[in-house]
Amino acid sequence: MRRRAAKRALDLALLLPLVPLFAALIGGLALVVLVGQGRPIFFRQARVGVGGRRFGILKLRTMTTEADPKDRRPTRLGAWLRQRGLDELPQLVNVLVGDMSLVGPRPLTPADAERLSAAYPPFARRFDVPPGLTGLAQICQAQGVELTAELDRAYVLRQSATMDLAILLRTAWMNVVGKRRGALRSQLPWVRGARAGTS
Repeated sequence: MRRRAAKRALDLALLLPLVPLFAALIGGLALVVLVGQGRPIFFRQARVGVGGRRFGILKLRTMTTEADPKDRRPTRLGAWLRQRGLDELPQLVNVLVGDMSLVGPRPLTPADAERLSAAYPPFARRFDVPPGLTGLAQICQAQGVELTAELDRAYVLRQSATMDLAILLRTAWMNVVGKRRGALRSQLPWVRGARAGTS
């Protein structure tokens, strides 16, 4: 509980002074989405947080609007927003109200959380901490359930204010240059640390 309280204090200390900037940025991007691809501007979806608690996230819409979700595809603008992680910015509201942290495992839909935890039980360790706007698996561009679970576990074991700041700085760099160019080149030290159970 003490670690979670310290993490919450860090989130607010970093975020509150920048609320006007982020509000202007989200408002500007929302206008771009409205002009570029029309309504709806935002996409809302249920996700699973710490301890399995459900909450709703908000994202800028990046997909087409066909009635059947299987027919939907990323728009050109949506693909650009996704590549830089800008579609996730409205989730700063979730951080402000305490549903999420700035750093942590990305929140899953209830269906994905149940399916992946059943298929690979170590995946459930991610629910020991609040989900994040960005995380270790994201800056490593992890592919696959096993590697993602290992990196999420590494974060749970080794989390600290220094680690959160490093992940945030790397995320900011990825937003500037794109996810592929900005991602960490190797996940192996983190995976080894998780498997060894180090902290």
